[in-house]
Amino acid sequence: MGDLVKEFDVLRGRRVLVTGSTGFKGGWLCTWLTAVGAKVSGLALPPEPDAPLFGMLRLEQRIKQHFGDIRDLDMVKNVFEAEQPEIVVHLAAQALVRRGYEMPKLTFDTNVGGGINVLEAIRATPSVRALVFVTSDKCYLNKEWTWAYRENDELGGGDPYSSSKAAAELAFACYQSAYFHRRNRFAAATGRAGNVIGGGDRSRDRIVPDCIYALEGSEPIRLRNPHATRPWQHVLEPVSGYLLLASRLFAGDNAASGSWNFAPNVENVRSVHELATTLSGLWGGGEVIVAPEADAPHEAQLLMLSTEKAKTKLGWHPRWDFSRAIEQTVTWYREVASGADTVAVTERQIAEYLAST
Repeated sequence: MGDLVKEFDVLRGRRVLVTGSTGFKGGWLCTWLTAVGAKVSGLALPPEPDAPLFGMLRLEQRIKQHFGDIRDLDMVKNVFEAEQPEIVVHLAAQALVRRGYEMPKLTFDTNVGGGINVLEAIRATPSVRALVFVTSDKCYLNKEWTWAYRENDELGGGDPYSSSKAAAELAFACYQSAYFHRRNRFAAATGRAGNVIGGGDRSRDRIVPDCIYALEGSEPIRLRNPHATRPWQHVLEPVSGYLLLASRLFAGDNAASGSWNFAPNVENVRSVHELATTLSGLWGGGEVIVAPEADAPHEAQLLMLSTEKAKTKLGWHPRWDFSRAIEQTVTWYREVASGADTVAVTERQIAEYLAST
């Protein structure tokens, strides 16, 4: 995949600010950016107890990290003024559907209000030339239909998390239309992806971390929604898409503006039960049981995204199928648990992804 190596060379030496740098995607993204020679700064809350990847990757020593809450506009503006970024990748979010049900105001304040704070800071920072504004595959109004959602399909959501991501997309479109389209040497895009798996994710109420916790503790894997299907993909798939957008936008390719889906091919859309049993088998065995919760909040059963736009206009396509994604995920957890250096394992998997076709 030498094309991506060449594409990402434009990021070398560039000032890149990543919001949400202490999160799961943020850890992989910042590691990849440092590997290509970007000057990386981060803005995020301190890592939560179930989000150790930032520390395991030693990112506080490898990037210039600012700890703060994106709901604080003055703080966000101060970080932008101090760093004068040329490229911004906005990942910071309340990223869990079930937490959204439990804390709807926090979810909207973070995902909508925080996103607007980032847009405001960019509006006040002339050094910014490219913005990748990450939302979610759940920004689409899920009608439980059997075909894939395209970038021009209706936005919306019946739960706080999904609704907040749709609202963030609307806020981005407003700023793009009202302010950014008149700005010289600036381009922006949104990235829509979800259901990522990979080493280092420890957030509760996500299927792979829940499986890993159970397997490590020699306990059965309990599935509350086994028949739900999702576009499972390794974290490096959307991260490669975000970096490709950042590279193209910074290089002045206005055709990279707009909204983009990053998802696996349709044959890799699998059920929660298949994901759990495949992971358990690769781990070495573990019981998988169905344990529905009484009065559990609604979760969508069916979701697929179309990536035809990204394939035809960006030249992006998924590299690792369902089996390879789970294999790489299990390998990461096993090697790190055995004492392997986390940075080395992560950088090796990035190199293996780049070498894939």
